[in-house]
Order: sequence, then structure tokens, then C-alpha cells
Amino acid sequence: MPSEQTNVVLAALGAERRRLLTQIDALARTHGDIIQASELVATDDEHDPEGATIAFEREQIHALLREARAVLAEVEDAFARLSAGTYGSCSTCGRAIDAHRLEARPATPWCLDCAR
Repeated sequence: MPSEQTNVVLAALGAERRRLLTQIDALARTHGDIIQASELVATDDEHDPEGATIAFEREQIHALLREARAVLAEVEDAFARLSAGTYGSCSTCGRAIDAHRLEARPATPWCLDCAR
């Protein structure tokens, strides 16, 4: 991969990494705040009318946090593929990943056919 393209990819992946780390930090703080707030009050998730809402919010934030961490792992894997010289090749079939797909999803390890 020519160095100009590599710089563009590095910039895109770096920006995505920074965005995800900021998002993960915010979600982790929110999740912690919800847990801490629920420990300060005697709520019974099953029988308290507000308990179900609190449990839903806690689980929703937890799911968003898991998803952000999974996407961050994909970005880190893309950095590793870039270092190994395999970035831009489908990890399933080995064919080149379309440039438009990489532009839209810089961390993707699959061509469009294998992603389906």
C-alpha cells in the first residue's frame, strides 16, 4: 500500500479509535453512575415501578459499552493488519476489499461478498 494511502488509513483508524475511547469512557462513567445511584436507594427491580426502568437503562448502557469495545477491537485488529501488510485483503477469501468499502468501514476485515 502506498504511503499516502497508508497515512489516510492511519488517520481514519486513529480518529475512530479516539472516538471510541471517548465513547467508552462516557458509557463506563454513565454505567457506573447508574449502578452507584441504584445502590443508594432501596429499589426492588422486580416490584418497584421505577426498578424496571433502572434495570433497563443499566442493561442498555451495558450493551452499548460492549458494542463500543467490540468495535474498538476491530479497529485494533485493523492496525495489526496494516502493520502485517494484510490490510485491504479479505481475511476470509483473500481477495482485495473494495476501496469504497474500506473508505466507509476502514476497520472491516471482509470483502462485501464474505461480509454477507
